[in-house]
Amino acid sequence: MAYAFQCQGTEAVPWTRYVLMQAFDAVKQGLTEAPILAVADQDRPFHVVCDASDFAIGCALMQHDHEGRDRVVYYQSRQLKPAERNYPVHDKELLAMKYALAKFRVYLLGSRPFVVYTDHASLRTAIKSPHISQRMARWLSFFAEYNFQVEYKPGRLNVVADALSRRPDYAVHKADANAIGVARTSTPSSSLLDDVRSAYTKDADAKQLLDY
Repeated sequence: MAYAFQCQGTEAVPWTRYVLMQAFDAVKQGLTEAPILAVADQDRPFHVVCDASDFAIGCALMQHDHEGRDRVVYYQSRQLKPAERNYPVHDKELLAMKYALAKFRVYLLGSRPFVVYTDHASLRTAIKSPHISQRMARWLSFFAEYNFQVEYKPGRLNVVADALSRRPDYAVHKADANAIGVARTSTPSSSLLDDVRSAYTKDADAKQLLDY
């Protein structure tokens, strides 16, 4: 990431497309290697951060290093399916939690207790509520396999999961959908019926039938 840091100096930098791509690639590489990305240490407890947006869910498996700093072990995210985009916010957040536990199952199942952090405070009591939907009931049977507790983390602090759930390439572009709708409702400039009538008058055999 040396080049990216050089760009923070006081000298003018020629921000060409090539330079921008170099800086972007350096940031991507830095996010996927030490010291930011760490190898899982089975002797230390894990914790999970998760979040949901209108169009995607994101999560990360994390551990504290020997100095108490947060280290990412695993990133994961995906776009919401069309039906999932219609879920209420509460269910989207629970879906993000379920997705995280499924993806990190090999690290979390049967391990020591762990914490799941979410910026949706009501999830702390959701899994204990007696009033649940059928979908929630199915998810609760899945959650019961794990030994964890849910803790609230404000959105301004839940930056890793927040960023993963808001990847621009996952966003649903409504403008494109509107353009398709307009194309479907547009009408041709000439009427097919008028064209057929005109063709009949120019055809000798058809003209005789019309005159008859």
